[in-house]
Amino acid sequence: MSGTAQTIPFSMPMFRSFVPERIRPWIYILLAVTFQFSGGLYLGTLNQMMGETSLMREDLQMCLYANLAGMAIYFPLLFRMKFRFTNKTLLCAAATGVLLCNLLAPHITFLPLLWLICFIEGVCKIQGTFECMSNIQLWMTPTRDFTVFFPMLHIIILGSMQLSDILATYLMYYYHWDYMQLFMCGIMMIDLLVLTVCTRHFRMFKKLPLFGIDWLGAILWAMLLLEIAYLFNYGDWYDWWNSPVIRQLSIVVIVTFFFCVWRMFTIRHPYYEPKMWTYRHLLPILILITLVEMILATEHVLEETYLGEVMHYGTLTSVQLDWPALAGVLGGCLFAYWWMHVKHFNYLRLIIVGLGGIICYLSGSYFLISPDIHISQLYLPIICRGFAYAVLSATFMTCLEEIMSFQHFFQALSVFNMLHMIMGGVIGAAVFTRGLAYCLPDNIARYGAAIDGVASSKIWLSIPHYMETFLTQMTEISIKQIYGWAAYACIFLFFLFLLYDMPIRRELKQIPSWQKVRKAVAESFDYKKR
Repeated sequence: MSGTAQTIPFSMPMFRSFVPERIRPWIYILLAVTFQFSGGLYLGTLNQMMGETSLMREDLQMCLYANLAGMAIYFPLLFRMKFRFTNKTLLCAAATGVLLCNLLAPHITFLPLLWLICFIEGVCKIQGTFECMSNIQLWMTPTRDFTVFFPMLHIIILGSMQLSDILATYLMYYYHWDYMQLFMCGIMMIDLLVLTVCTRHFRMFKKLPLFGIDWLGAILWAMLLLEIAYLFNYGDWYDWWNSPVIRQLSIVVIVTFFFCVWRMFTIRHPYYEPKMWTYRHLLPILILITLVEMILATEHVLEETYLGEVMHYGTLTSVQLDWPALAGVLGGCLFAYWWMHVKHFNYLRLIIVGLGGIICYLSGSYFLISPDIHISQLYLPIICRGFAYAVLSATFMTCLEEIMSFQHFFQALSVFNMLHMIMGGVIGAAVFTRGLAYCLPDNIARYGAAIDGVASSKIWLSIPHYMETFLTQMTEISIKQIYGWAAYACIFLFFLFLLYDMPIRRELKQIPSWQKVRKAVAESFDYKKR
C-alpha cells in the first residue's frame, strides 16, 4: 500500500455533530445487517406460503432468484450512484424501497409483478449494504486491505443470511408467515428515523451526472439472467425439452444472449466492457465458483429432501441446523482472515482448504444419512459446509480483486455474483433434482423386485406400513447415491488443485482512493469537470 493510503484519516462527516465518533461506524454496521436481513420473500416461510397461496415451490424459488438477480446486476452502477447522490439520499432511498417491497410482496399473486418487486428489493438491498460498508472501509482497514475487508464483510452477509432464516421461521411458526415482512417494514422505519435524525447531506466529491450508462444493456443482461434461472428452475416441472415451453424459452435465451454480446461489442460504453473478459485467471475463477455452487446445491435439494422425507422433521426442527451453519460461517471468515492477512499464505491453497471442507460435508452426509440418527449428529457436516462456503466466498472475491483493475472490478464482481448467487445454484439444483428423479424410481424397481407373493406372505406387518417404510428407505438410498457422486466430483476437483501450484504473493495490490476512482470514472466518459 502507498504511504498516502496509510495516512488517510477516517471520518464520517455525514453524521451530525451530536452523534459520538465512536458509535458512528457501528450504526452503519447495524444498518448493513438490517439490509442483509431483508428480502422480497423468505425461504424460511416457504412451506406455509405454499399452503396458504396458490403458488408452487418453483414460483417462490423464482422470487428468490429474482431478488438475487437484482443484487448481482446492480454492481456496476454502485459507484456511479455514489458519485451522483449523497450517502443519506442513497440510504434513505434503499430503506424506503425495501420497506415498500416488503409491504407489497405478500399481497401480490401475479407472478411477473411479484418477481419484479423482488428484483427491485434486491437492488435496494445491495445499494444500502454497499453504502454502509464503503463508508466504514477505512475504519475496518486504514490501508484498504481487502484481505481484512472481505472476510469481515462476509461475516455480515453470510451471518445475516442464517439469522434471517431463523427469524423468519420462528415468526412463521408462532405467528404468521407475513410477520417477517411486517418485521422488516418496522426495521426499515427505524433505519429511516435514524438516518433522518442522525445524518445530513454531505458530498465528498463533485457531482458526477448519470450519463454514459448502458441502461438497455443492463436490462438485457438482467433478462438473460432471469431467463436462465426460469429455465432451470421450472425445467423439471415442465419435463424439460419434452415441453414446448422449455424449447421456446431455450430459443429466447439464445436470442437474448446474442443481443447482449452484440451490444457489448458495438456501443462505446457497454454495461460489461469486452476488456473485462480478457483478464488472466478471470475465466478459471468464474468456472470454479460455478462448479462449487453447483456442488453446494445439495443443501437445497438432497439435504431438504432427507430432512423432510426421511427424518420427517418439521420446519422448526430443521431450522436448528442454521446454528451450526452460522458457527461454520464465522469460523470460515475468521480462518480466511488469519490465512490471508495474518499469515499471508497462498490463496490457491486456501481454496484447496475450502474444497476440503466441502468434501468433509459431502462425505460426512453420505456416511451419516440414516433414519435412526439424532439431529445433533448432523452438526459437524453442517459446520464444515458453512466453513467451506465462507472460506471460498471471501477467497474468490479477494482473488478477483487482485487480478482485476479497479475500472473493471465491479463489472467482474457483477458477473461473478451472477454465477455465485444464481446460475451455479439453480443449475446444480436442477442436476440434483433430475438425478433424484432418476435414482428413486430405479431403486424402487430394483429393490421392489424382491417383493413377491412368497416374500409378502412372510411379512407380519401390514403391507401399507411396509410400503411406507420401503419408500423411505429407497429415498435414503437415492440421496446417499447422489451425495456419493457429488463427493467424487469434489474430490476430483480437489486433486486438480493439488496438481497446480503458484508462487506465494507477498505484496498486495495498491488500492486507489475514492477521489482517484471518481476521476477515473469521469475521464472514462470524457467528462470535463467544472
